[in-house]
Amino acid sequence: MGKVILLGTASFIPSVEADNTHLAILAGSRKVLVDTATNPFVSLKRGGIEPNEITDLVLTHFHPDHISGLPILVMGMWFTGRKLELHIHGLEYTLERAQKMLDLFNISAWLNLFPIHYHTVSELKTGLAPIISDEDLLLFGAKVNHLIPTLGIRAEFPKSGKVLAYSCDTEPCEAVERLAAHADYLLHESAGNSKGHSSPKQAGETAQKASVGTLYLIHYPAEVDSGRNLVEAKSVFNGDVIAACDLMTIPMD
Repeated sequence: MGKVILLGTASFIPSVEADNTHLAILAGSRKVLVDTATNPFVSLKRGGIEPNEITDLVLTHFHPDHISGLPILVMGMWFTGRKLELHIHGLEYTLERAQKMLDLFNISAWLNLFPIHYHTVSELKTGLAPIISDEDLLLFGAKVNHLIPTLGIRAEFPKSGKVLAYSCDTEPCEAVERLAAHADYLLHESAGNSKGHSSPKQAGETAQKASVGTLYLIHYPAEVDSGRNLVEAKSVFNGDVIAACDLMTIPMD
C-alpha cells in the first residue's frame, strides 16, 4: 500500500501544533524519509512508522530546519539495534556537509553501527535525475531555486499510476514545473514571496502551469492564517487546494 505521511508542515519556525517540514513516502518495501527536522525518531513514531524500517533518507538541502535531526535519528537507530543498511541520497553539496555533521559526533567509533551508504543525486540542468527505481516506487529529483543547492522530488507509484511532487524550498522555477508535470498531488512550499521562497499565489500559479490535480500548501509560517493562503492559491489554480497539517496522510493507491 502506497502513501505519503506529512510528519511536519511548518516553515523555519515550528510551533506546538506544527513541526518543521519533513515527510515519509511509503511504497511496498520502500520506506523513504524526506529530511530530518527536529527529532525525526519521535515524529516517525507519531506517524505510525517504525524508524528502523526506514530504508532510504533523502536530504533536500543543508538548512537547519530540514537537517538538524540527522545525528539524533542515526543515534536512535543505533541505540535500538538497527542492522538494516541505510541509504542517504542528496546533492553533493548536501551530502558533504551531512557527513561532516555526523563526523563531529565521531560515528566512525560507534561500535556495530549499521552500514550507511551515500548516493549523490546528479544536478541535471534539464530533465529529472533518478534517485530510487524499483517495482513499487520511482523517485526523481531536480535542483530547484533556493538560497543554497536544494533538491525537489517527484514520486511515482507504478502499481497505482499515482504521482506526487514536492517542491521543497524554492522560488517559482521551471524545475518545479517539470517535477510536478501532470502530478496528482503537488506539495508546494508557501513561506512567502521572498528570495528563495514562494507565496501561496505563486504556488497556485506553478500548479496551474503543471496541470496538477490537487495542490497542498506546505512549509508556511505556523502563525499564518491558512484560510487566507487557500484563497490566494485558489485565485490562480483551478484544482483543489489543501492547507497541509502535521500527520496528514495522502493515499497513493
